[in-house]
Amino acid sequence: MHQAVFHISGEGPYERATAASTTGIELWCNDHCDLLHVVGDEDGLVLDHIRDEVGVRQRVADGDDRLLVTEACLKQHGDDYVEQYLAAHDCLTLPPLRYENGAKVVRVLALDTRSLTEFYRDITDDYTVTVESKREVSGVRVDEPLLSLDALLPSLSERQREVFTTAHRQGYFEMPRETTTEAVAESAGIERRTAEHHLRRAEQKLADALVEYL
Repeated sequence: MHQAVFHISGEGPYERATAASTTGIELWCNDHCDLLHVVGDEDGLVLDHIRDEVGVRQRVADGDDRLLVTEACLKQHGDDYVEQYLAAHDCLTLPPLRYENGAKVVRVLALDTRSLTEFYRDITDDYTVTVESKREVSGVRVDEPLLSLDALLPSLSERQREVFTTAHRQGYFEMPRETTTEAVAESAGIERRTAEHHLRRAEQKLADALVEYL
């Protein structure tokens, strides 16, 4: 088997919602509705966009993270989706779909490289597509999941990622610590309390995602 990750341009509701934002959206399709995980929507503008264009049946908020159940499946709002291309070339998509920077990020699984190549050639006739990565799936082990480590890691907002990586680079997690949250905040150009909030949220997300695999 072979797996590739494609960034595909589009004009659907979620591409438009993330085009001018650092917010990310993960989507699990359920035919009659969709389950969305919205990350980094600090000002709520993406939520408003989704509510206006697709409709929101239920939502759970935790800081700038939101879990949404939409009123309808995205497919009911146009024909801007990849399933027709996947079916034509015997490919599969590995959920969730991700939306970021005005494009959908699709993980595609195929039995051979020819199918991936034909899928790519077909979809590039209609959309702008870039290839993020490509790899062969030679086996499945407990310590090497099919979906790869990237699929297991949680989605951090851009600010959470920046603060966490800055803290790590400056030695915040060393023993003893080599920096302070005040220094991390100064490097990120934000207030100390804001930096501490983003750092705690990033730590919690990473811990929750990885604890069951320890």
